[in-house]
Amino acid sequence: MGIIAKPIGYFLMLIYKLVGNYGISLIILTVIVKVALYPMYAKQIKSTANLGDMSEKTKDIQRRYADDKEKMNEEMQKVYAESGFNPMSGCLPMLIQFPIIMGLFALLRNPMKYMPAGSEMMFANHEAFLWIKDLAQPDIWVLPLAAGIATFFAFSMNSAMTQQPGASPGQNQAMNAVMKYFFPISILWLARSYPAGLAIYWAGGQFMQIFFNLRINKIKDKMKEESDRRKLTAKAEKEIARKRRARMKGSYN
Repeated sequence: MGIIAKPIGYFLMLIYKLVGNYGISLIILTVIVKVALYPMYAKQIKSTANLGDMSEKTKDIQRRYADDKEKMNEEMQKVYAESGFNPMSGCLPMLIQFPIIMGLFALLRNPMKYMPAGSEMMFANHEAFLWIKDLAQPDIWVLPLAAGIATFFAFSMNSAMTQQPGASPGQNQAMNAVMKYFFPISILWLARSYPAGLAIYWAGGQFMQIFFNLRINKIKDKMKEESDRRKLTAKAEKEIARKRRARMKGSYN
């Protein structure tokens, strides 16, 4: 994790030189990281929305070519190509985000390991911030509760946004229902032992995630409206074509 944690550590040191407060520096770092990762996250959610839009076509292909896997895959690739959908686009953002998040955790748990010795950051992580007397020590209740509550709402929104329309209840949904409560409680418990600086990063990041989810929900609603409009247009065009053929057939008779 040093490959990722060290450059982030130098970036945090640069922010600290500008603002002169470790707590505020952590908040600024959190905002910058989340904003930088937002396009990847938005792409992931849009990719899921596109998959839901194609669900009728893919289900029809799976039904028609149930006994011919090769033909099924070929037809699925055609649908993906027509829709401009990449099946890997939903996974790639998470693969990129994971090492960044792990690097941040390593940095904030042991900042001196990834920063130059003798710098002004040597004792910065021990500064007081608001009610917290030492950011290197755990905050027992306030930050853990904030982190747990924010994680609950962010996780719940993520699950709702990535659930496929019309999907039947299954093992994945049952697991999400369990994780909806287990994950936030775990975060609350762990945050009581983490340095307060790390809890600030996690809680702040989750609150920003909620804001991003609200924004992406609006984007998804617009995408759904456009999709419904295209379907209605296609249906109207088919109806017009059908009536035209009926008139032509009647005129021939």
